[in-house]
Amino acid sequence: MNLNLVNEITKSQMKTDLPELRPGMTVKVGVKIKEGDKSRIQAFEGTIIRIKGSGIGETFTVRKLSNGVGVERTFPLHSPIVDSIQIVRVGKVRRAKLYYLRGRSGKSARIKEVR
Repeated sequence: MNLNLVNEITKSQMKTDLPELRPGMTVKVGVKIKEGDKSRIQAFEGTIIRIKGSGIGETFTVRKLSNGVGVERTFPLHSPIVDSIQIVRVGKVRRAKLYYLRGRSGKSARIKEVR
């Protein structure tokens, strides 16, 4: 198969209206949820702890605390399941993968905000 053909097909399926995401940002992701024949959009708000991949296969992982339990969800960036991405806060971090947040809770899990 021709590599240019593959690149053209994937380029046509990539979203262009996405904000620039970085680890440490707090984002609100609108996720399309299908229940039976109905569809709705549910917000998932948390901190981006990693961004992985490139092109059509790029994914980002969002972590939030729900009733004291850490919940992580990985979203494909260019998937039709992701309806919208809204940036709430921009955090100042010095590394690309924020896995150390998994072992922290409360004040030690805070990320300094860029002003």
